[in-house]
Amino acid sequence: MKEFFITATDTDAGKTFVSCALIKALTQNFTKGFTKDICEGLTEEKAPVQKVAAFKPIAAGCELVNGQLINEDAKLLSDFANCGQSITDINPIAFAEPIAPHIAAKKQNKHITLTEVSDHYQQVKSLNADFTLVEGAGGWRLPLGHTSLLPAEMKASFTGNSKAVSQKPSYHFLSDFVKLADLTVILIVNMKLGCLNHALLTYEAIIADGVNCVAWIANSASSEQMNNLAENIAELEQILPIAKIAQFDFFASIDEEGKEITFDEKINLAAQKIDLAPLLD
Repeated sequence: MKEFFITATDTDAGKTFVSCALIKALTQNFTKGFTKDICEGLTEEKAPVQKVAAFKPIAAGCELVNGQLINEDAKLLSDFANCGQSITDINPIAFAEPIAPHIAAKKQNKHITLTEVSDHYQQVKSLNADFTLVEGAGGWRLPLGHTSLLPAEMKASFTGNSKAVSQKPSYHFLSDFVKLADLTVILIVNMKLGCLNHALLTYEAIIADGVNCVAWIANSASSEQMNNLAENIAELEQILPIAKIAQFDFFASIDEEGKEITFDEKINLAAQKIDLAPLLD
């Protein structure tokens, strides 16, 4: 089983859209990334159906439906994953307010722990899917909240008096879960002003954590196209020492003829643009 964590340079970078496209590519276009000798003799109809599970451990910004908090991103993931997961299976930790999850938890006198996230992930792993895609929240360093207070340190002055140093909370981050679960990271770069700095800093943080980042995707998440988009992508191809497996322009909801383009149609178009080969090595 291959396990990937989808992170991004910032929030609203299109993680869910890209995750759905990746799931679609893995389930429907699996042979696209294989070498010729592996695929020889396989027709599209005979290509094996790959099982892909989805997991979005934490989400803030949910709607209460029949007594259950439903996150729209988790619902979309459930539409494309093919392991029979419920929305709660995919998104076990959900908050109504669209704010930082650890703050939402604190307002409810709750605390998000690494153990809780890891326990939920073990249930996903028990599905024995061929691929599991874990979608993060926000960027790489999403806080889960403080775990404990470090003991106060005492400093002796020359007069023999002691002064307490301010106590600082010890924080856990969602990236700590990625490390514990040994997930391979795919980085989504939100193509906008500042993306060169954001992409490099995020990549460096991932590598500094000892996590394998295998590929990146250039995603134009906004309808307002970035100035000098091609030049910025070319720079990123030089700066980031990993494979670019896709480049997505903004997918409008109306085509040039005024016809509505559904989310499924957008995902189908995006999935065809993904080079799966670097993910299958």
